[in-house]
Amino acid sequence: MRAIWMFLAAIATPLVASSPLLAPALFAKEKDAALTSPTPALPAAPVAEKRPHEMTLHGKTLSDPYHWLKDESYPVIDDKDVLDYVKAENAYFDAAMKPHAALVETLFQEMKGRIKEADSSVPQKDGDWVYWVEFEEGAEYKKWYRKPVAGGEPVLILDEVAMAAGKDYFRLAEVSISPNGKLMAYSFDDNGSERFEARIRNLETGELLPDTIPGTLSSLVWTTGNDAILYGLANENWRTDNVRLHKLGTPVADDKLLYKESDIGFGVGIGKTAADNYIVIATGDNETSEVYLLPADNPEAKMQLVSARKKGREYSVDERDGTLYIHTNDEHANFRVATADIRAPDEWKTLIAGSDDNYLTGLAIFRDYFVLESREKGVDQVDIRKYDAPLTPGRVKFPEATYVAGLGDNPEYHQDKLRIDYESMVTPDTVFDYDLASHKLETLKVQEIPAGYNHDDYVTELVNMPSRDGTPVPVSLVYKKGTPRDGSAPMHLYVYGSYGYRVPPGFSTTRLSLVDRGMIYAIAHVRGGDDLGRAWYLAGKTTERKNTFNDFIDVAKGLIAAKYTSAGKISIEGRSAGGQVMGAVYNQAPELWGAVLAGVPFVDVINTMVDETLPLTPGEWPEWGNPITDKAAFDYMLSYSPYDNVTAKAYPPMLVSAGLNDPRVTYWEPAKWVAKLRATRTNDATLLLRTNMGAGHAGKSGRWGALREDAEEFAFVLTQLGVEK
Repeated sequence: MRAIWMFLAAIATPLVASSPLLAPALFAKEKDAALTSPTPALPAAPVAEKRPHEMTLHGKTLSDPYHWLKDESYPVIDDKDVLDYVKAENAYFDAAMKPHAALVETLFQEMKGRIKEADSSVPQKDGDWVYWVEFEEGAEYKKWYRKPVAGGEPVLILDEVAMAAGKDYFRLAEVSISPNGKLMAYSFDDNGSERFEARIRNLETGELLPDTIPGTLSSLVWTTGNDAILYGLANENWRTDNVRLHKLGTPVADDKLLYKESDIGFGVGIGKTAADNYIVIATGDNETSEVYLLPADNPEAKMQLVSARKKGREYSVDERDGTLYIHTNDEHANFRVATADIRAPDEWKTLIAGSDDNYLTGLAIFRDYFVLESREKGVDQVDIRKYDAPLTPGRVKFPEATYVAGLGDNPEYHQDKLRIDYESMVTPDTVFDYDLASHKLETLKVQEIPAGYNHDDYVTELVNMPSRDGTPVPVSLVYKKGTPRDGSAPMHLYVYGSYGYRVPPGFSTTRLSLVDRGMIYAIAHVRGGDDLGRAWYLAGKTTERKNTFNDFIDVAKGLIAAKYTSAGKISIEGRSAGGQVMGAVYNQAPELWGAVLAGVPFVDVINTMVDETLPLTPGEWPEWGNPITDKAAFDYMLSYSPYDNVTAKAYPPMLVSAGLNDPRVTYWEPAKWVAKLRATRTNDATLLLRTNMGAGHAGKSGRWGALREDAEEFAFVLTQLGVEK
């Protein structure tokens, strides 16, 4: 049984638009008056008090008069002044959006109408059972079911609807079925803080066992004996630096510590090999990893180190019949596949060499074959190889030239068919089974859009725009047929550009509310992501970070030159690290943007990266640099940090979002940024801050709560753009 089927959590949920990585916006220059005059009935915007605070580092003193917005008792947030300010900003947001309530409702109903309310995932066999999840009509959350392969009635094994009842926030994090199929471990978060409570249920009786483990922040992995699980606790800094063993029926206080990581920058994860023989304990940061193996039937045995950590080397491990299969970047930035005898795990031999042209993004091991997931010229590939002919390609052929494709849920070690997920900018999410004998794709399910959708009404393109250093930057576009190409069309331009994450050019039903109004939707695949290989990622991190911002600005200018849109008609959006891009380009090229959505934005770069008590900071130093010990890194960060580079100029309209319980980008970063912008800018364009008081990094939970936030954001940009039809 593989890492359990959390893929099921995605069905029938508009994740593309409501996740931390996607949502849209736009602008019309004719509405200049709206940019300089607040809504007549709008009350005065909140004004944050300035309180003296200074920090000196590397001989430079930085003034931070809004430092007080960081509650010193964090993660407890109970400072009255802080809460009063955040609530005042929320009230101001509500007042600004009140005149547009009808538009918000129209958009919400429009987007909701494209989602099949009563929906279910494609069932998948795992052992003696078939598993799936369902949404009932109108429900915010899912119900999890299974039934015997041999036949029988469906059994409800987990009811998220009941678990979320009466709660403002609910997120199911992990579902893990024991090897014998009799027990289920699961974990959940009900405030957005990402500290999860783990519980265990007897699936034969429905009984909830007394075992309760609060504060987990990891997968839940069963031992072969079905009588114990491995897990990791969040430490006081909201990091997982440990692995513990819990034996069912024993006090959690007696759980055995199996592993403790000493490097504060490393996080620890737990998994299992494909054949379920070994438990994998992996530790690492954004550029270095180290893996240990434990026998799944004897987790208290001595751990076996695969290979000691080497700075800059990443690797992951799976096992088949005593041979380790290693996916690593040790010899090539685009990774290779190596093998080793489990008795000599550090002696690696190349099986699939690294390639400049083919970026190996993943490796999956099965009994009779292995699967390479890769990206060639930015396009996903799924390649099935035989163990006796590992160099013979076996690529799956997909129906379109540009798309997003990868392995779906394949829980069993031996499978004659592979479950594959597929979509494109114009093709709804599709679930295939790939028959290994016939080499044919069988369509199992295509995302149903109740309000109707015609693929032929839309056009998608992949174009390249030159950055200022001459580097071509890919841009994915989708728009409705007949949209003018004379510069008059408004455009939404989305970006992430960090951690080697590619924003997939996939399908979104919520995006149609923009595209159907004549807008062009674009994704800028800037350096910092890994769209064109690992080197593309490395060219946008640490001392190359400004390439990300330059790429984004130059993509916009290129699209303007190509008559897709015009300056002032481009709305932009990024979330989290993508929100940092928003802050940088907001400072650098405000004249280009008509509206900005900055979701949970990482904008207070210096103050966050010098605070090693924060959950993510030490692990982030390889990504951004360490300004505490490295003056050059400090100077470079300071030169682009959005918060530190706010100046007296006219800024375009912006909506900023935050989560009070967000452990990734703490609430005070966007709050301080907005406060400083209000006090420094020279105009009064609409500037709003919306803080979720009972949620975290991903915003509201549930199908409809998240969708209504999308509708609010759409309404904000549409009213700024004058594209309200």
